[in-house]
Amino acid sequence: MTATERSTRDRLLDAFETLLVTAGSRAATLDAVAAQAETSKGGLLYHFHSKDELVEGMLDRLRSQGAADAARMKTAKQGPVDYYLTTSVNSGSDFDRALIAAGRIAQESDSRATAALADLRNGWFTVLREHLDDEALARTIQLIGDGLYFDDTTGLAEKSAVKHVRTILRRLDVLP
Repeated sequence: MTATERSTRDRLLDAFETLLVTAGSRAATLDAVAAQAETSKGGLLYHFHSKDELVEGMLDRLRSQGAADAARMKTAKQGPVDYYLTTSVNSGSDFDRALIAAGRIAQESDSRATAALADLRNGWFTVLREHLDDEALARTIQLIGDGLYFDDTTGLAEKSAVKHVRTILRRLDVLP
């Protein structure tokens, strides 16, 4: 589906996330979201009656994206650990934009965003835990992925960081 074929609702959520990521919550007004989505404010209000409803819609969609990601992780040909580490970078995907946008909302002490992000982490952890059968190792892998993602989204990442992590995990017989 191309951007022009996306539903108005999805275009509005995309616009809201983009504004959160690029300009922050204060800039993500209903008027700005409508303009960014190239729709009327009435069109926005048809789908979302308030900024609060935009947040709810964004978090619902994020949870769906996260569940799909955990399912891909669970069945990844290279295994869940390698999948998790490989995808612990900002690829510029819709899912990455949604994660960063939810993080911006969570930073404003919004418990809904914090809960949604916790749900995602728990989903990934469950897959790691089932695969590794070692809670401490699964948590360690998750924290490594968190660090890789943080470094990548803040511009601090070394290009070879994932390669170094893989090398260490192979030495520990975690990866083939």
